[in-house]
Amino acid sequence: MTAPPPPSTIAQLAKLIDHSLLHPSLTDAEIKKGLEIAKQYGVATACIKPYSIPQAIEILSGTGVGICVVIAFPHGNSTTPVKIYEATQAMSSLASFISSGGSNGSRGLVEIDMVINIGKALSGEWGYVEDEITAINDVVIKSGGALKVIFENDFLEVDDSHIRTLCAICTRAKVAFVKTSTGFGFVKDKNLPFYSYKGATVEHIKVMKESVGEGVQIKAAGGIRSLGQLLDAWAVGATRFGATATEGILREAREKGWPEK
Repeated sequence: MTAPPPPSTIAQLAKLIDHSLLHPSLTDAEIKKGLEIAKQYGVATACIKPYSIPQAIEILSGTGVGICVVIAFPHGNSTTPVKIYEATQAMSSLASFISSGGSNGSRGLVEIDMVINIGKALSGEWGYVEDEITAINDVVIKSGGALKVIFENDFLEVDDSHIRTLCAICTRAKVAFVKTSTGFGFVKDKNLPFYSYKGATVEHIKVMKESVGEGVQIKAAGGIRSLGQLLDAWAVGATRFGATATEGILREAREKGWPEK
């Protein structure tokens, strides 16, 4: 499959970004400001916590900006029935947004980003992992949405085979996207008294691109803070980007002389 051309305008660049509003300390006022930023710049979606759905619908309906809701976030440790319930509730709450054509009527109008059960993946309980992803994907698709599956690659990087197996599972399940990270998967350093986080890396995106089948896209999230980082991730296969630094990325492109449209 031929790779799409890289973005060359501010508008094209914005449509690759899920503007992230996921930090646990965000107030309602800060979420409202973030949703207004998503609206102003015409990004792909605003990525929000489930309780922010009513706010997002109010601000984003009719704007051309979609709504992306996270579930089992950020650690993926809920039971499968709880994840299914959370996805079902989110999609039900977004039904009016879907039916109104609140964005542009295209696939991706409403998206769910779910976190896998990382411990089960590291334990090699792949049947559990696959059954869970498949069940949630079925719920989301039947309700008119698209599913992104978050791996949290920082926890899996000791062995690329975990990432490859997850990509194979997601290909069989026919999910819309595989996603690198939550942005919150800090790993304890074995030799030093602090936690570190890599998030989306070129190396991991390459592995994901090699391992997913046609029709499954890659979302890079976690540490995408500059235009250069976004374009580096694009070059190796990512087609959507989770970012809190949306304004800075678009400003950088503008300063470099990118046309608006």
